[in-house]
Amino acid sequence: MTLCRRRLLHLAGSAVALPVAAKMARAQNYPSRPARIVSGFPPGGISDTYARLIGQWLSQHLSQQFIVENRPGAGSTIAAEAVARSAPDGYTLLLTTSAEAWNATLYRNLNYDVLRDFAPVAPISRGAGVLVVNPSLPVKTAAELIAYAKANPGKITLASAGIGSAPHMFWELFRVRTDVDMVHVPYRGGGPAVADLIGGQVQVYFGTNASTVEHVRAGRLRALAVTGATRTPALPDVPTLAEFLPGYEASIYVGIAAPAGTASDIVERLNREINLAQIDANVSQRIAALGDAPLSLSPLEFARLVADETEKWRKVIRAGNIRAE
Repeated sequence: MTLCRRRLLHLAGSAVALPVAAKMARAQNYPSRPARIVSGFPPGGISDTYARLIGQWLSQHLSQQFIVENRPGAGSTIAAEAVARSAPDGYTLLLTTSAEAWNATLYRNLNYDVLRDFAPVAPISRGAGVLVVNPSLPVKTAAELIAYAKANPGKITLASAGIGSAPHMFWELFRVRTDVDMVHVPYRGGGPAVADLIGGQVQVYFGTNASTVEHVRAGRLRALAVTGATRTPALPDVPTLAEFLPGYEASIYVGIAAPAGTASDIVERLNREINLAQIDANVSQRIAALGDAPLSLSPLEFARLVADETEKWRKVIRAGNIRAE
């Protein structure tokens, strides 16, 4: 009887150990061939820069090439759908951004579900926007802008980088919170929007640090507030919008996601490597140069962030009755 019990315990222990051992072996063997990071944005932009930055790090530290594949179009939904339909083996990854959280509501007929069809792996960074105006507009603070807009409804023009872009989403949250009336002028990208803002064709814009800070320092634009929860080192004297509108927070996250069903050990290995990248001086300096801050989270924490952002922007988009073009 004792021998039988001992043998049963031994067998039970072996049964538990085998999956653990298999999991460890799979993580150690991954990757055994080149992998892809699919980006829904064209080469040369900030998102593409992030894809190549983290792809280079993973290539160097995992001894396989992580090749960036640009598949722009339809607000990054083409790239997201391609990854959602890929094999969940860790060899096709998505450079995911806040656009996925917005697209869940902006696009009414997506062929994938943002929360169901992806396994969030790790964030890379989070960055706020900057509320800027043409210096000819007679306002110097966000509070003055709100008062001026309410005194002149429909007379102020506000640019965005297009329907569903970050500047557009940041504006919509601002509009919901303040009930101001400005004329929204969507451009095909941030570059033309900033050019016309400097030229005086439009008056207000929610830009990124990368697209606005140098113009602010040169006096071509006036910064009224930043959209994040805290002030930004790039513009330390510029207050947050939350200082005028308690609870206002709008930022962009960038990270890596895999198709749903990707083995947890592969997700965890990628998460560890990406988190290690963020404490590397060269990588963190590159992120800071883009006007953002490193963001290190576990896969579960990242999944919660994506879910929270998806719900937050769902309310804003529905309140504004916004649809992607």
